[in-house]
Amino acid sequence: MKTTYTTLSLSAILLLSIYSCKKGEATAIDYEASATADSASVIVSDSISSAATMNVKDKQFIKTADVSMEVKDVYEATISIEKSVQDLGGFVAHSNLHTNVISEDTYNTSTENAMLVKKYQTENRMQVRVPTAKLGELLTLINSKKLFLNSRSINAEDVTSNIKYAELEAKRIKKTSENISQLKTNKDKVKMGNDNMSEENLQQLSNLNVTDNIKYSTVDIYINEPKIRIAEIAVTNTRNIDNKYKFNFIYDAKNAFVEGFYLIQKIAVGLITIWPVLLIAAGIIYLIRKRKSFKKPTQHISE
Repeated sequence: MKTTYTTLSLSAILLLSIYSCKKGEATAIDYEASATADSASVIVSDSISSAATMNVKDKQFIKTADVSMEVKDVYEATISIEKSVQDLGGFVAHSNLHTNVISEDTYNTSTENAMLVKKYQTENRMQVRVPTAKLGELLTLINSKKLFLNSRSINAEDVTSNIKYAELEAKRIKKTSENISQLKTNKDKVKMGNDNMSEENLQQLSNLNVTDNIKYSTVDIYINEPKIRIAEIAVTNTRNIDNKYKFNFIYDAKNAFVEGFYLIQKIAVGLITIWPVLLIAAGIIYLIRKRKSFKKPTQHISE
């Protein structure tokens, strides 16, 4: 009897130990799952703002975003973002990739070759439009390209009241059109009809713009590289080429002789052109000398 009691006690202790271990394992698994879920939640909240994915019943929003960040390679990031936008059903409205050259120096490496060294930084300003439902996904893809995030702003403008007002305006314009149609035909009726139709067209255009802005979100993106990049470009040693053809004695002497001969010809032609002046000058000189020759004998006789 005592032996049976001892056996039952040991069995109970063993079962309690196994239950405790199982419970501890289950608690550990639950904690790990909870930690994983919390970690995923943090990652999602870090990459996607609630404003980008916000949906409120009976509300309409126009969503826009502005992102400024530094990336490893602007060109590569630009191509990746443009492809992502296209894959999400959007389009690139504007993309201006620009390289700012900080310095540019040429170093001669041999008599024929040289190396052009450029120090530069590249940046790009983009504006893309993407379906509003995909805005959060696009921001996540853009965020994956960053080295450092300078700023990011997301705006959700509530335009529900604007849409309601546009509907009321459409009813008013329609009612005005019906009232105008009942008037007698004259110049005033024609003018009122044209003005009312113009107002209706503007209202329809405004409605189309609002609908488009609700359907597609606009994202302005500025990306740049944090460090100066260097480009080494093999070029020709222009200084050596200039020195090679800068002076040729025989050729230059020959040209100088020919140009001197042409100069003599030009001088002779110039003298022939002004022959009347030369003739008059020669006559004046002759008269002056002749007058002096008459004066000298007269002075001698008086003495």
